[in-house]
Amino acid sequence: QVQLVESGGGLVQPGGSLRLSCAASGFTFSTYSMYWVRQAPGKGLEWVSIINPAGVTRYADSVKGRFTISRDNAEKTVWLQMSSLNPEDTAVYYCNAQILRRNYWGQGTQVTVSS
Repeated sequence: QVQLVESGGGLVQPGGSLRLSCAASGFTFSTYSMYWVRQAPGKGLEWVSIINPAGVTRYADSVKGRFTISRDNAEKTVWLQMSSLNPEDTAVYYCNAQILRRNYWGQGTQVTVSS
């Protein structure tokens, strides 16, 4: 079955960096776009970034220029490199895939930006 497993979250000081990973299995990874979505405390889901099978990327305005999404189709992994982090980036970060009109989510990884 489809599985998405995120890792790499943690506590980081403002201005710092983190790299999130999402390991995928159970579907033909190379043919699907992959998404990162986050949920800040007390708020709804916020789309962060997308990368399509060819590697074309898009970002939310709130993270543009600071975050970079990438993928390796052979390793079935998608990453989110985050830099210049600020407290507003504090959230649970989820990896997402939309396969045959169904949404699949990982368990999420907590990112906390605080001094």
